[in-house]
Amino acid sequence: MKFRPLHDRVVVRRINAEEKTAGGIIIPDTAQEKPQQGEVIAVGSGARGDDNELVPLDVKAGDRVLFGKWSGTEVKIDGEDLLIMKESDIMGVLEDTASGKKKAA
Repeated sequence: MKFRPLHDRVVVRRINAEEKTAGGIIIPDTAQEKPQQGEVIAVGSGARGDDNELVPLDVKAGDRVLFGKWSGTEVKIDGEDLLIMKESDIMGVLEDTASGKKKAA
């Protein structure tokens, strides 16, 4: 099944957090916090501005994003746990800084 969110909504798949601490202690599932990072799976067409013009979203499918701990609505689509949230619930996009470096000649 293909799902397309409407307006300024975004579908996000949580990225699982590490199950060990830096010291090597394994954290049980019951003590782990829900991850606040995710990958954007699908985006809506955009929101309507004050002038009724369509304003496209800043995020796109494939972006890795940070969002609030209690953001979004949890849904299950094709057996996969996903979040549907408004773009305004997303705090920012994580960019890969390694690919942004210039090569030395």
